[in-house]
Amino acid sequence: EALKELSANEKQSRKRRTSIKGQLAQAGLTTTPTTFWVIAAVVGLVLAGGGFFIKGFLGAGLGFFIGFLGLPRWFLGMLVSKRQKVFANQLADAIDIIVRGVKSGLPLNQCLRIIAAESPEPIKSEFQALVDGQAMGVPLEVGMQRLYENMPLPEVNFFAIVLVIQQKTGGNLSESLGNLSGVLRQRKLMKEKVK
Repeated sequence: EALKELSANEKQSRKRRTSIKGQLAQAGLTTTPTTFWVIAAVVGLVLAGGGFFIKGFLGAGLGFFIGFLGLPRWFLGMLVSKRQKVFANQLADAIDIIVRGVKSGLPLNQCLRIIAAESPEPIKSEFQALVDGQAMGVPLEVGMQRLYENMPLPEVNFFAIVLVIQQKTGGNLSESLGNLSGVLRQRKLMKEKVK
């Protein structure tokens, strides 16, 4: 039953991440899905008009299809991937802030607030949402799940797992996060070597 529930939660989470609303959140845009589709329809009509003058009805249909479904979703995907790449590059530094804060005696919540206040975008806005959720009483596990939905990266998943396990079982948080930071930096170096 637990496996079925976990599988159902993962499917539901994947649907939210791949929906237009989820992709707009991942891109850091405050646009509603309705506004996105209106903009897509306008782009589709403009390209349909241009296609009609060039190739007639076939060009109009092709232009509308490209403008309504292709171009806006491609642009949105490009924004999402760019934001995720910047986030992944900044995450190791944010984890190092937590490590140094915990070693100096600060609680985890205070370290998260420091990241939300002083880090560059997109780390700042994502951690601010996490901190705001905790201030409203949202458990850390749920907040980390929301962070993962907004930034569906393996690095974020590793970070969430380390924090949730440490919160439930205890242990040396600074050592665990320090190891994670090292792993993330090594992964980044390996990706750069592959490129």
